[in-house]
Amino acid sequence: MKKVTSRDNRIVKLCKQLSQRKYRDRTGMYLIEGPNLVKDALLLGVPLEAIVVREGYFFEGRDFAPCDMPKDVETVELAQQLFEELTGTEHSQGIMAVACRESLSAAEFFRRAGDDGNIVVRDRLQDPGNIGTIIRTADAAGYRGVVAIKGCSDIFSPKVVRAAAGSVFRVPVLIAETPEQAAGQLKKMGRRLIATCFDTDKRYYDIDMKRGIALIIGNEGNGISRELLELSDERVKIPMTGSIDSLNAAVAAGILMYEAQRA
Repeated sequence: MKKVTSRDNRIVKLCKQLSQRKYRDRTGMYLIEGPNLVKDALLLGVPLEAIVVREGYFFEGRDFAPCDMPKDVETVELAQQLFEELTGTEHSQGIMAVACRESLSAAEFFRRAGDDGNIVVRDRLQDPGNIGTIIRTADAAGYRGVVAIKGCSDIFSPKVVRAAAGSVFRVPVLIAETPEQAAGQLKKMGRRLIATCFDTDKRYYDIDMKRGIALIIGNEGNGISRELLELSDERVKIPMTGSIDSLNAAVAAGILMYEAQRA
């Protein structure tokens, strides 16, 4: 394992760059942080460019040991101050990795989603916590993929990756350029587009949402775009009482996605 003290080191420079979306897009890489995420990545065979640990990490009673590090991945140990400059969390867990993101064609994405696997569609979502939570809940509810329409926050930002936990490695993602492109691809593959809005009398449990749907989750402030509303096959609402007129996007998505698990 290589010990590094210089900010000019290639891996240090790369980690700093990956805090910015333009470098994540350019390199196809992103940061993961914490022993659980690094373990999940190793277990699931996620390609890693490097593993970075804080000085003394292996002597702090951790359940990672030097022998656990893959031989074909560069592992570097950084001085504490240098490591803390790279971490995106207030209380670092002492280990991070540079992961290579999966780039899927539409054909491969739908092959992995299966003939009738449910898909969640992110329409201009911005909050990283919401995006990560939706991915994690989709994984738990048995959804088979995520379609992200351009204009959403980056799914591979450190905050989204942390909120999604290991689900970011398991749920395939397809990027669509426009709402029309997303809807066209989904309908071509036999998915019913389900939109949530207030302008409907149908409640979400009035229709079958167990299989073969694409559930659209709209922007936190403005909801679903007009284009997707017009292209949707069904419009549903979540009934609410009292003076509440909206729910957090991740909460609403969780309620709707778990219809797939209804007996």
